[in-house]
Amino acid sequence: MSSTNERVCCPECQEFVSDDTRIQLTPDRFKFTSDANGLQHSLRRMFKRREMPNSNSLTDYEKSILESIRNWEPKKGKRALLCAVTYNKQKYKLKRTNYDVISMRDLLVKRFQFPSNSIRILAEMDPYPHPTKRNIQVALKWLVKDNQPGDSLVFYFSGHGLRQPDFFDDEIDGFDETICPLDFRTAGMIVDNEINDTIVRPLKDGVKLHAIIDACHSGTILDLPHIYSTKDAFWLIGWKVWWDNSPPSGVYKGTSGGHAISISACEDNQLAADTSVFSESGKQMEGAMTYTFRKALMENTRVTYASLLASMHKDILAAKKKCFSLRGLFHRERLQEPLLSSSKVFDVNEPFVL
Repeated sequence: MSSTNERVCCPECQEFVSDDTRIQLTPDRFKFTSDANGLQHSLRRMFKRREMPNSNSLTDYEKSILESIRNWEPKKGKRALLCAVTYNKQKYKLKRTNYDVISMRDLLVKRFQFPSNSIRILAEMDPYPHPTKRNIQVALKWLVKDNQPGDSLVFYFSGHGLRQPDFFDDEIDGFDETICPLDFRTAGMIVDNEINDTIVRPLKDGVKLHAIIDACHSGTILDLPHIYSTKDAFWLIGWKVWWDNSPPSGVYKGTSGGHAISISACEDNQLAADTSVFSESGKQMEGAMTYTFRKALMENTRVTYASLLASMHKDILAAKKKCFSLRGLFHRERLQEPLLSSSKVFDVNEPFVL
């Protein structure tokens, strides 16, 4: 076996990847970077091989679904868009996203008193519209349409995430982050710049948006200008430690007076895990980020942003240790770190309220 630092060239796309991406860890239940790196590379390879579709290629049924989403009534007060992509019948199908989205809907209704008719779902299960690129794009516009002071908006996404080169000098690390709709291999991905333009920029004064993103490479998926560093906070107890994530180009990435907050599964250069280690049966797959997020909020009556991040980190670390003790397969892998970003600096000891 070659060393972990050796790289091999993919014969299909001529892209160099680490040698251990060839290792497949199925049927392991808690998967981090070894097989996930291979997944990310293969997804990029598939995307490279496909051309963008004709803009008029929608079927009559797809057009009717899209029109129904355009006609969604924007609810005042609390409003949420929840997206779950399983990529059914595709090579890299996810087994947990439908479960994740239903559990998130229940959390919003039971813990934060969201009216059921103010929550819209895109998922690959009846009776919901599918999370295609066009459907997600239109639904995101619905989420922020006619937003007014006092509104609390939520965007949740559970699916694959990728990165691609940034050509506009908007990213400090040189990469745009993306989410992958159901049809991303033909229609393309949704890039962080578009997400920022669609649901961050329109936020008016007195409106708050929370994005909860359970996907790989999702750290700065909203392109928000401030990142909260939990690592620095560990050493500087009591300090509010924020990193400047403003684009080198100087382009404005903030709101129109409102407040946008994102909680992501991991940093931009990390991968998010699916696991069954948390379930009682040991068989129910769910996103590690989604599970630990819900657990922290359901078990505690008063949760702050800081305590939420700490609880999520603790539970993910415990799950990784549990799997290590069972199989010892994760010695090379990096733990995913939930990331908090914001359109403005704020006190993370404030209560977490949606």
